Amino acid sequence: MFSSRLPARLGPSPLSRAIGLARGEGRVRIDLTETNPTVVGLEYPHDLVGALADPAVLTYDPASLGTVTARAAVAAGYTTTVVDPARVVLTASTSEAYAFLFKLLCDPGDHVAIPRPSYPLFDLLTSLEGVEPRPYRLDPAGGWAIDRDSLMQALTPRTRAILVVSPNNPTGSCLRAADRDWLVELARDRQLALIADEVFADYPLVPRRDASSLLGTSGALTFTLGGLSKSAGLPQMKLAWTVISGPDDLVAAARDRLDLLADSYLSVSTPVQVAAPRLLAAGRDVQRAIRPRLVANLETIRRFVKRAPAMSVYEPEGGWSAVIRVPAILSEDQWVLRLIDDCGVLVHPGYFFDLDTGVHLVVSLLPAPDVFETGLSAIADRVRSLS
Repeated sequence: MFSSRLPARLGPSPLSRAIGLARGEGRVRIDLTETNPTVVGLEYPHDLVGALADPAVLTYDPASLGTVTARAAVAAGYTTTVVDPARVVLTASTSEAYAFLFKLLCDPGDHVAIPRPSYPLFDLLTSLEGVEPRPYRLDPAGGWAIDRDSLMQALTPRTRAILVVSPNNPTGSCLRAADRDWLVELARDRQLALIADEVFADYPLVPRRDASSLLGTSGALTFTLGGLSKSAGLPQMKLAWTVISGPDDLVAAARDRLDLLADSYLSVSTPVQVAAPRLLAAGRDVQRAIRPRLVANLETIRRFVKRAPAMSVYEPEGGWSAVIRVPAILSEDQWVLRLIDDCGVLVHPGYFFDLDTGVHLVVSLLPAPDVFETGLSAIADRVRSLS
């Protein structure tokens, strides 16, 4: 009766059930998986609510790609690359942007190359559009740079796009300039599109001189994604955007088709579009509150890694997460449950993000620094005691 695009089984995994039980019993005291910026004690500008009180929100003036004012505000927010507002497409979320792009680029059964490790939602988003994800590897030994051989092996005659996440979630790795140039040449030669998820671009941690962006690329049809969820720490406002770049004829053709797609849904609310200029401006204050927290929590990891040599951290270059390698004396599920039972600390298992070599725990860098330090101290103590 139901579509095969959805999982056949929707029940929670054994680990999810165990975590749910622990939460219900109050045994999770420190949540190092929390990535919702609105619940981690950040101070938001007090006038944000006023941005939604403009009388203009009472007039519905549907604009398929987004209102001119909102798209101009998004374009103006880019300071290193000039962005034409006419090449900005608004959606309610980056997930919706992916859905539009897969519809735009793929027929059912076509392929999209996606990075591994990365955020686990991609498998579901492709499946929902009848598209097959073809994973390519990021090399941990090379700072999670693209494994070019792996990407070439992932490409098939039915591949329509290559997806890049920079900074990656959860590794925090950024696209290298050499890989950007190689990708653009590859996409041009194979007539592929590039989809660049750069939602964490505003949060560099260990900047690299060779880090790069696909924004504004002229050599291949490219779609660069961003959104209020990360750039302004406002996931509840439901506003994301896609910037189209590349050869002018392909950009125009893609824009026309996205216009039709977006007009079929008209999902972005009027209030958030009216408020967009003020929300984006306030978002800069939110970024200034988030960045030092990320840096402080990453430094906390470094300190505790020195005290517990059996664990190590992959240095993230950006984003809100960190990957910690722990001894293989326990499986990842066992580590997660042991940390809950012994310390009341919740972390993600590495396989949640398709980390498939070694034993890893993934933590969010967003929690309040005192909470984060308490949690990392407990993890380090447990690693030392079990090693």
